Amino acid sequence: MERKIIQKLIEWKNSANRMPLVLQGARQTGKTFIVNYFGGKQYQDTVYCNFEKETKLVSIFNNLSPNDIITNLATLKRRRIYPEKTLIVFDEIQACPEALTSLKYFCEEAPEYHIIALGSLLGVSVNRGISSFPVGKVQFLDMYPMDFEEYLWAKGETSLVEKIRKCFAGNLPMEDALHEYALKLYREYLFVGGMPAAVQNYISTNNPNIAAVVNSDILSAYQNDMGKYNKQSEIPKTKLVYANISTQLAKENKKFQYKSLKPGSRASEFENAIEWVCLAGIASRVYRLEQIMLPLKAYRSDSDFKFYMNDTGLCCQSQDILFNDVVYSNTLLNNFLGGLTENYVFTQLRANGFEPYYWTSSSQAEVDFIIRINGDVIPVEVKSTIHTESKSLNVYISKYSSKYAIRISAKNFGFKNGIKSVPLYATFCISEQ
Repeated sequence: MERKIIQKLIEWKNSANRMPLVLQGARQTGKTFIVNYFGGKQYQDTVYCNFEKETKLVSIFNNLSPNDIITNLATLKRRRIYPEKTLIVFDEIQACPEALTSLKYFCEEAPEYHIIALGSLLGVSVNRGISSFPVGKVQFLDMYPMDFEEYLWAKGETSLVEKIRKCFAGNLPMEDALHEYALKLYREYLFVGGMPAAVQNYISTNNPNIAAVVNSDILSAYQNDMGKYNKQSEIPKTKLVYANISTQLAKENKKFQYKSLKPGSRASEFENAIEWVCLAGIASRVYRLEQIMLPLKAYRSDSDFKFYMNDTGLCCQSQDILFNDVVYSNTLLNNFLGGLTENYVFTQLRANGFEPYYWTSSSQAEVDFIIRINGDVIPVEVKSTIHTESKSLNVYISKYSSKYAIRISAKNFGFKNGIKSVPLYATFCISEQ
């Protein structure tokens, strides 16, 4: 399945200032597959090392000399390793802190060797003091689940993607039949999600229950991971926090409520647990902006945030949502569907490089996301249906004289009264440029 990150990997390979690459991302997002696929297409050979499975490899990093490491690695792997022509992959590198340290010396002394390091829990490991990054000596790249555009590619809907991008660029309404078809595919994606294994199984079987089983297995793997690089006393809290994210999406007020975890709970009690799920890449916080001033990060409220899971398919599975409930918009699901739609928009914006915030006013008006496009601060309102009436966006526009606003909903493309209408299926078109 085609992934956008391949182009970024090619750019890294061809960069004149190339450093060892650290590819970060949650478990099951496809990091190992895509790096080995990239190696097979772009290099004469790929030498793959997994430090969790091949523990014997750890000993060769007692000596951090790049030349010695290459010699010993070639001997153990029974392969020749050529500068520029061989891709070296260090998977689950958090299991060998010395290998992570060696990246510094490869950058300084042997930049001719192309190295990509992976690690599902690398962020947790480093921030918990288990490992340390060679700061300034590596390049970072984040990998996420498949976005909706990649999902459409996987289904062979390339012509539909082209049509969506054309209508987005020109604010041109799409033909009704195509618009409804794209919305159907979007609702399908909400349930299946973007985990490559779930997508592949759904496409090959056309059975959403298979995708649900795959996503259930991924959730179980995440739960098992919560015992790694975590204090024993924090494990139950971490599991409780993660399980509660999708539950709170069903509430009208999407701000994360500690009291929903257990009566009387406070932020300090769950701070480490929340940090763990964020560092693992399986959930993310979106902070409230206290005012619209630059730089946005300086005006965020660290105590007020909304919490989103890294994938809508996992979100549905965590609540035992049924495929037909999502695809046919069961009215009993309306409250949850609103939060799920926000979660979807967040994942698409994040995949495109945005760091979104949200905004509220003293009169309880709320704009779902605030992003920057071409340097402009743009408000983004999200609606799960065609009903788009909302005072909040108008309050924001009148208060801050925004250049324009974006409303993401089930309505067709258009531009009216300074508001760009973007159908839910076209969220992937919103980019920083």
